[in-house]
Amino acid sequence: MSLFDDPSHNDRPATVLVRGFVLHQGWLDRPAQEAMVADLRAVIAAAPLFSPVTPWGKPMSVRMTSAGKYGWVSDRRGYRYAANHPAGTPWPPIPESVLSVWRDVVGAVRLPECCLVNFYGEGARMGLHQDRDEADFGQPVLSISLGDRARFRMGGTERGGPTESVWLQSGDVMVMGGPARLAYHGIDRIDFGTSDLLPRGGRINLTLRVVD
Repeated sequence: MSLFDDPSHNDRPATVLVRGFVLHQGWLDRPAQEAMVADLRAVIAAAPLFSPVTPWGKPMSVRMTSAGKYGWVSDRRGYRYAANHPAGTPWPPIPESVLSVWRDVVGAVRLPECCLVNFYGEGARMGLHQDRDEADFGQPVLSISLGDRARFRMGGTERGGPTESVWLQSGDVMVMGGPARLAYHGIDRIDFGTSDLLPRGGRINLTLRVVD
């Protein structure tokens, strides 16, 4: 049995703390997930998914877009936040269904300025990395999982240290704050076909950040 195989069966989602990462299991029920996916379709219609490349020219296996004041982009010029989609258009607003999760989990003192939308198809992954392009590391990063489950790997603040991995299910919400704010993390693999939330399979990951 893995660490997360036996959540408590009560009216509140189970909350698990691992290496400073706070996982709210099943925070979003199925109707809430479906409503959020519908909102994200409107985001993607306004700011289509694109295939980023690393600064050294390697294509990334995820496709991405963003909503909010800023979007996150990666190309030959480097990793950075940008005010416009690569097509030159402004990013659409962050949907209220997404902002409500931030308010409920993090609070409303500061709202996120970027909602990064990553789509993982079959075979996609994300290598270990830190989220450190923001101005205030005192603000957490919040992650929402939708669709196929994903194996999430967590490390420490130094590259090359010991790691631990957990499965993230559709509807799970992860908070990276405090000691985990600058921890290395990534997605080892997608267990393709484990959810029918997205008609063609795959996983959507939303990452909410305060940028300024």
